[in-house]
Amino acid sequence: MARLGNFSDEPLTPAGRLFLQPQTNVVIHCIARGRNPFDIDTVKSAVESSLMVQHPRFCSLLVHDRNGFEHWRRTQVDIDQHVIVTNNRLDKSGNFVEESHGISSEEEGEEDDDEAAVNQYVADLSVSSPLSMDKPLWELHVLMAHNCIVFRIHHSLGDGISLMSMLMASCRRADDADALPKMVPDKPPEFKGGKARDWFWFFGLVWGGLKMVWLTLVYVVEFGVRCLLVRDRKTVITGGAGVELWPRKLATARFLLEDMKVVKKAIPNTTINDVLFGLLSSGLSRYLDHRTPDALHEGLRMTGVAMVNLRAQPGLQDLSELMRNSKARWGRNTLWRLISRTKLVIL
Repeated sequence: MARLGNFSDEPLTPAGRLFLQPQTNVVIHCIARGRNPFDIDTVKSAVESSLMVQHPRFCSLLVHDRNGFEHWRRTQVDIDQHVIVTNNRLDKSGNFVEESHGISSEEEGEEDDDEAAVNQYVADLSVSSPLSMDKPLWELHVLMAHNCIVFRIHHSLGDGISLMSMLMASCRRADDADALPKMVPDKPPEFKGGKARDWFWFFGLVWGGLKMVWLTLVYVVEFGVRCLLVRDRKTVITGGAGVELWPRKLATARFLLEDMKVVKKAIPNTTINDVLFGLLSSGLSRYLDHRTPDALHEGLRMTGVAMVNLRAQPGLQDLSELMRNSKARWGRNTLWRLISRTKLVIL
């Protein structure tokens, strides 16, 4: 940990402090694959000149003041401390393969084994290798033998919208090396004017405000009851003491975006996120039904937490807007809400 803070240090947000607690210490892992082998000098040069390193969050240390409160303090970034290079190949168990043993050409061509090796490497990282507090809270692991890069970013640096917007701003298009990736076009708001609709609009505004106040009170009471008085039944996925240190297994599944769009079009008023939620719900239902066949039929209730973006503009943001003090500012402009399901659907 660095020295005590001074007046130039920036305090952490309440959500950032939450993500740094031992019980909720969250590190984001992002895997990116390349077609060709990486050149380490080029990788380091690209990272050093990227927008990510120029952002205050990614070049600041986490420090404590005399009262024990956390602050961000700007520091000089040493790229060599953040870019971690692994030259040896990994097997499916995440162990290093000695060069003397060699690998057959057939094994090198098996993409599934290669993916399983990287997944196990990330699973081991999430348990055994916490981010060091002696440097800004991010790392870049380069797996040379697998043509793969693993980003490790602490969630206290920003929310998903902010971090994904920065990642997109740091990338370039495959067909034009100087062009930024195309963002989703904004939909201009539709205003229905007219004097005949003024009173209707006014009463609608009043009714919407009253409904918002009432639903907020109901949700606050429900949230308190769920947290203090009601508990879900224990299942095979329920954690326990020291769950953050339990061994983990990381697996991946591939879904075509075209197939998800077909499902989206088939169901009215559905988004891609709704389709993803349905996939996750179906997968969880199948797993629970496999491990405890009678649990779902007995009305098993499970409660989760979902993050909702509260920015005026939905989706990915322009990084220049995030850096300024605007409605789409950098940070964590999100809402936490409980999602409770009494019965999951088995497909």
